[in-house]
Amino acid sequence: MAEAVRAASIARRYYLQGATKLEIAEEFGLSRFKVARILDAAREDGLIRVEFDMPAPVDPILGDDLRAAYGLERALVLERATSRGPRTELRRRIGALAARLLTEIATDRDVIGLSWARSVNVMTELIDTLPRCPIVQLCGVQAGMDMRDRSVETVSRLAGVSGGAAYPIFAPLVLPDSRTTEILRRQPGIAETFSQFGNLTKAVVSIGAWEAGESTVYDALSQAERDAISKRGAKAEVAARLYDAEGNPLSTGLAHHVLAISAEDLHRVPEVIALGYSPPKAEAVDAVLRSGMVSTLITDAETAALTLELATRRPLQPRPRRGQ
Repeated sequence: MAEAVRAASIARRYYLQGATKLEIAEEFGLSRFKVARILDAAREDGLIRVEFDMPAPVDPILGDDLRAAYGLERALVLERATSRGPRTELRRRIGALAARLLTEIATDRDVIGLSWARSVNVMTELIDTLPRCPIVQLCGVQAGMDMRDRSVETVSRLAGVSGGAAYPIFAPLVLPDSRTTEILRRQPGIAETFSQFGNLTKAVVSIGAWEAGESTVYDALSQAERDAISKRGAKAEVAARLYDAEGNPLSTGLAHHVLAISAEDLHRVPEVIALGYSPPKAEAVDAVLRSGMVSTLITDAETAALTLELATRRPLQPRPRRGQ
């Protein structure tokens, strides 16, 4: 009994009052190593129980496994119980996690870029406070979208919250040819937005899989164009830029008729927050994480588990650090 009481006192001093092991050792007349052994034994015997009261329903173990496997700064993984249900609900939860994170880490020194995605739109709708910073649109408007869901409105909405300048792109994402693309890029308003790409400090993007219904760019092209790009090995899309299974940016004809940030500019952004969720996108998530571009991944438990399997099957090759 006396030993248990002493162990409880030592644990209280260490865990609740913040005393160091050296301070506790001097107070109890023990060696620092003895204090360490008492704390370890108390945890093993159940006298001390460590619990994590997470501020959001995330799985810290899966998140840490992803972070370690891909060299990420952080990975936020929705708990399996909250990952179930309709895809619209999953999208809302992913967007809510992204909103919470961006609200926490954004500063008034940032220049924030947004790519179009429904999950990114959800994120902007859930942010009600943000430091004063510019908001930059990373790619043109996807045809056929509801006006509220278009990237121009998303950028304007978030800039309205932050009070910073908005840099929209009032033009389609996919254009008929390279000549039209170059003409539009030289238009004053669009050129001003493109000039901001080199100033970006943070970007929020979505990971798309190169298949029907999983990529807005894929869905915007003809079947012949889709097939040609698929034969080149396309597996993933981020802000209209394509990547193969190893995370290498693909050079295709598509690059010359989309209005979007270049792969080179995107890779230079110091902090890229990627939203990649739902099992059909696991291979695409794996591909984009292999690129070394992403600093933070936000996903769901099932997709995280599938992605980790892919990382185990094919060990990653070293990549240059993001933002360099």
